[in-house]
Amino acid sequence: MKTLVIGTGGREHALALALSRDPAVSEVHAAPGNPGIGAFATLHDVDIMDGEQIRDLAQRLGADLVVIGPEAPLVAGVVDVLADAGITTFGPRQDAAMLEGSKAFSKEVMAAAGVPTAGSRTCTSTAEYEAAFDAFGAPYVVKDDALAAGKGVVVTLDRAEALAHAEACGRVVVEEFLNGPECSVFVVCDGTTGYALQPAQDFKRIFDGGQGPNTGGMGSYSPLTWAPADLAETVIEQVVNPTLAEMRKRGAEYRGCLYVGLALTEAGPRVIEFNARFGDPDIQPVLALLTSGLGGLLKAAAEGDLAAVPAPTFADGAAVTVVLASAGYPESSSKGDVISGAGVANGVSDVDVIHAGTAIRPAGPDEDHEHLITAGGRVLAVRAVGYDVADARARAYAAADLISFDGQQRRSDIAAEPLGVIEGGSLLG
Repeated sequence: MKTLVIGTGGREHALALALSRDPAVSEVHAAPGNPGIGAFATLHDVDIMDGEQIRDLAQRLGADLVVIGPEAPLVAGVVDVLADAGITTFGPRQDAAMLEGSKAFSKEVMAAAGVPTAGSRTCTSTAEYEAAFDAFGAPYVVKDDALAAGKGVVVTLDRAEALAHAEACGRVVVEEFLNGPECSVFVVCDGTTGYALQPAQDFKRIFDGGQGPNTGGMGSYSPLTWAPADLAETVIEQVVNPTLAEMRKRGAEYRGCLYVGLALTEAGPRVIEFNARFGDPDIQPVLALLTSGLGGLLKAAAEGDLAAVPAPTFADGAAVTVVLASAGYPESSSKGDVISGAGVANGVSDVDVIHAGTAIRPAGPDEDHEHLITAGGRVLAVRAVGYDVADARARAYAAADLISFDGQQRRSDIAAEPLGVIEGGSLLG
């Protein structure tokens, strides 16, 4: 099949790479893609928020499957434009994507479906923020109701910081703090049925030990040897099936990836949040271990017929991803810094260098070659597969050591012992 991946980041690179390794996939296209994807796929220049542009491109290519990577076009209704034109598209329509587009809507659906999650209040004024802080106590969890590129959440012991974040956002969801290690379960859904992928853990904070501000993610690994062996089955039974049923009841059938962010509390798994797409970088190690075809799986989900394909299968061993971020991230980012060593690292056995925020600078008048440069906050992700988590981690960091650019930031404790630690555990005193 011919596939078209929409987006520019690490998630899209990982998806396109997995599709390129699927024997059932004959062509991989990406729009607009990035320099890393361009090494093995055909790139096309489109505005990812313009459904008509993407529709026209998909029709010109004769694409059998379009995969929408980022959340913004999903919430904007790009899938509606494509699906209404008869183009098989993996991703939820606009009404269903509101599970990510509005935290308040998401909590409302969870409550109606009986999904185990944190207690919460949707607030729009200072008096409501303060009342919610009083009700739930510290640590304070404040979430921007709208999309915020993975950086709309503040979890803090500092009430003034929590209040400032709420005031800056306006409409927020204030939640009780869920005490337990967090993990990600990605579920491929066809509206009625969901197939869970292998769980992963993401490291959100910028500094070692779960310190500093939240980011879009600084690293990840899979599998989770410390998590319950039946976690995926539990998520399908307690979370996904009731949610899919509730969405059907609302006339907003959910097809696409339902990201289930969980805290594994003493009382059992509790949902922290839903997202309407694969997470980055936590999907990266999961896709590295996928042994079944990704193309057929996503196409069957988009067509509402997951039963037509077997459940996904995964290799033994483990995978670890380490993110290399630019100077100033997450508050800002440094662009234009020359990157060296990415090609060498990518050539290491069992290692993939995933591009997230890179660009090509043409050769100058006195230069004989172009340069790979930084073009975003999270620049590259180094992903390695190994016999176990420790082996994969050692391989990932050894390859990451080969890459350099000015101001590079990376954590040194991704997938380090002890596994299953609570990110931001310092908040518990």
